[in-house]
Amino acid sequence: MTYRGDVTPGGPPAVRELDRLTITKLSVGPMDNNAYLLRCRATGEQVLVDAANEAPRLLDLVGDAGLTAVVTTHRHMDHWVALEEVVAATGARSLVHADDAEGLPIPSETLTDGDTVPVGDCALEVIHIVGHTPGSIALLYRDPAGTPHLLTGDSLFPGGVGNTDKDPDRFASLIDDVEHKLFDRLPDDTWFYPGHGKDSTLGAERPAVPQWRARGW
Repeated sequence: MTYRGDVTPGGPPAVRELDRLTITKLSVGPMDNNAYLLRCRATGEQVLVDAANEAPRLLDLVGDAGLTAVVTTHRHMDHWVALEEVVAATGARSLVHADDAEGLPIPSETLTDGDTVPVGDCALEVIHIVGHTPGSIALLYRDPAGTPHLLTGDSLFPGGVGNTDKDPDRFASLIDDVEHKLFDRLPDDTWFYPGHGKDSTLGAERPAVPQWRARGW
């Protein structure tokens, strides 16, 4: 079945099998948050991106293979409701950008721009994107056998950037980082996976970036 990234609250996950990495997307909680389980196909090691809610469902998804780390894309509570329970059950490391670490419910190891998060034999590049929160991050997987894959948290969605509470300085920071660190660096076929809702590609969204900047949100 072709992966489209369509998931619904309480519904089944969507699974994408890449050459070296499996990406499983699940919608959890009352705010339709996306949680992503990444599994190295060579070693079986797994990393969860955003333990957003419904810990039992997330732990069922993890299964007996265990979990090496949970990466939180930013400090907003809807993205870490299940973090404490998932870490306690699996012994996984909790990872977050240094500027958002104080917002999490448990002590966590900190990340900075350019760091690498291993997933077995695969690697995720940490990209710091300031605006939605001070420590928001995106995670980039450069598939050696295909297109780049980008997990964007709440910094980038189909149709626009994340919420900045109508603060012009926060919006300017966010749109600049999204444009220069993502759109300027990565090709159109880059598939991105946001913190809520449907996926998209940078190519599908690129023509609208000037409109997003002009409208201010």
